[in-house]
Amino acid sequence: MNKSELPFLSAGDLSRLIQSKEVSPVEATEAYLDRIDALDFKFNSYLTVMREQARSDARQAERDIANGNYLGPLHGVPVAVKDQFWSKGVRTTGGSRILADFVPDEDATVVANLRRAGAVILGKTNMTEFAITGFSHRYSTPRNPWDLNTYPGGSSSGSGAATAAYLCATSLGEDTGGSIRFPAAWCGLVGIRPSWGRVSRYGVMRGVWSMDTVGPISRTVEDAAITLGAIAGHDPQDPYSSTAPVPDYRQALGGDLKGMKVGVITEFMESDLVEPRVRQTVSDATAVLGELGATVEEVSIPLSMDAGVASAVLLAVEPALNQQDWIKENIQDYGHDVRILLLTGSLLPAQAYYKAQKLRDMLRRQVLEALQKYDVLVLPTAGKGAQPVEDDPPITSKETASRLPFLFTRIFNLASCPAMSLPCGFDERGLPVGLQIGARPEGEETIFKVAHAYEQATQWHTMRPPEA
Repeated sequence: MNKSELPFLSAGDLSRLIQSKEVSPVEATEAYLDRIDALDFKFNSYLTVMREQARSDARQAERDIANGNYLGPLHGVPVAVKDQFWSKGVRTTGGSRILADFVPDEDATVVANLRRAGAVILGKTNMTEFAITGFSHRYSTPRNPWDLNTYPGGSSSGSGAATAAYLCATSLGEDTGGSIRFPAAWCGLVGIRPSWGRVSRYGVMRGVWSMDTVGPISRTVEDAAITLGAIAGHDPQDPYSSTAPVPDYRQALGGDLKGMKVGVITEFMESDLVEPRVRQTVSDATAVLGELGATVEEVSIPLSMDAGVASAVLLAVEPALNQQDWIKENIQDYGHDVRILLLTGSLLPAQAYYKAQKLRDMLRRQVLEALQKYDVLVLPTAGKGAQPVEDDPPITSKETASRLPFLFTRIFNLASCPAMSLPCGFDERGLPVGLQIGARPEGEETIFKVAHAYEQATQWHTMRPPEA
């Protein structure tokens, strides 16, 4: 195979070729570095490219595999990680100019886990400032490979853009309110937010302690399964990480959906925040699940549309608390959107935070009650496709103060449930639409089973962005 064709393989296919020694990790790494050098000026997906480190790691992977020390399906596979994760000896900005020169002296656990799995880390991807908003970038704004005039979605915007543009085989993002599933939806990718605690957060810049999660942004369901399997597991440095054994998520892939029950959340499907073409696309996707053997029914979760209210308070108050010292000393160094949000979070009374937590508890109970009856819940990831790039605007109206009312991911963060977005079609502009699948806590295998069955019955995951 020609080296230039390697980046267009799925991570799973590339892994099999590396394992069989038909492709060298060095060849694959050089192919990706060539594409980054040639194309990333269009996408701004990387903040730091670790060229020499990646080449050294690829040579080591090649030697290990040649000597029979194969470490698993990510061994020798080039990956990218969000700049929210510490990386030893490599600057880690969190997307902020405040940390432009910060160089950690240790790896985040997820980065260390990737290295233990033999992955070749190509670099650190762009993101919104401190992962607090969906749009505000302090460095060059990442662009969506499906349309360079649109956002790739945030806050893991660079991971979404790099994966969709074939500038890495798979990537890591972080999801507090939807920051994995959002770019996955807008970039036509597969992104899974694992159950809270399934993946260690040691060395991850904090947003909302009870909602932050790390997970994959990948091109296929199998790729996401491989990536999650490499980073999941208990970590003594994160006492809240799960002690449950990590399954081989690939074992959940395959077969039909006979006997499974799918609940379609009516509040989201009927919302006027969903564009007609998006609604029809997601409806068509749920019909495919029925054709694959699942029982598909409508289900009401009355408080579901209030998820944005509860999470908006948490996403303002907790980051403001985390950064209170920086806010006092460096408030003018933040981008406008982030500055306003942090100041708002600093001023919100305790009663507002308490009521948001009460609302969260009531919503969580409704979600878990529904998941007693259904194996998975489905809904659109977002009511709209990728939106036009614009400057970081002054927040002067209700519309600009809340630019993400059509993002329907937060229900699962508040309920501490796993959820995935995967491509299910296109809107009227030809931009990707995401189907969101959620399950009960520790239900990642169920999500992978349903998502893989749908993926294999459709062709959406094979579509290539025009700019890539």
